[in-house]
Amino acid sequence: MYVLIGGAGLIGLTLARQLVALGHTVAIVDIDPGACRYAREQLGVMAFEGSAVSTDVLLDAGIRRADAVAAVLRNDALNLAMTTLAKYYGVSRMLVRMRHRDFAEPYRMAGATHIINAIDLAVSTMVNAIEYPEVDSMMHFEQGQIEVVKMAIPVDCDVAGRTLAEVAQDERFPTGSLIIGYQPHVNRDLVVPNGSTVLEPGSTVLIVTKPGAVHSMVDFLQASSRV
Repeated sequence: MYVLIGGAGLIGLTLARQLVALGHTVAIVDIDPGACRYAREQLGVMAFEGSAVSTDVLLDAGIRRADAVAAVLRNDALNLAMTTLAKYYGVSRMLVRMRHRDFAEPYRMAGATHIINAIDLAVSTMVNAIEYPEVDSMMHFEQGQIEVVKMAIPVDCDVAGRTLAEVAQDERFPTGSLIIGYQPHVNRDLVVPNGSTVLEPGSTVLIVTKPGAVHSMVDFLQASSRV
């Protein structure tokens, strides 16, 4: 996949590094010659010095053949302009970093397929860390109607050593929840479990649940008959 990134700041460069590691072809556009040089020499990506809202620069960077564009420029007005140009040149996947919520609707009208509010993400992560310290990570879907929770199976809990089928049939298991991923060890791949999968102590599970059931799920997985 050919990905064109507007902006060689911290987010743009970090995004480029991860995309390269995944095997994608990446190009960055930025007005800072030093940032462009760093992107070429340290990340091994193509870098085009100039404005990411200049049609000449974008055409040189290959926007017509881009599979995706990520606008992570220094303000929303520039990101909106880049998104509009990307739509004009036929890019089907457009991701934008939003700083101010007032731009949400303009971004959608411009054709942005993914709008990421960096402030909301940071605040949500901090709130989750305070509210659910036992949870390794949490993702929200469908405007917060669904939560995907990742957490470890404690060594001394009731769940450890039981099959997924046994766990799901436990009356304490929160209704409407589903364990969709299982990682037996930190160095092992995450797999899709089945009813016979045994939840080993210290393993990690990925759970889909409702927001109101997160605390109940944490309590259930932390419960120990040995206490």
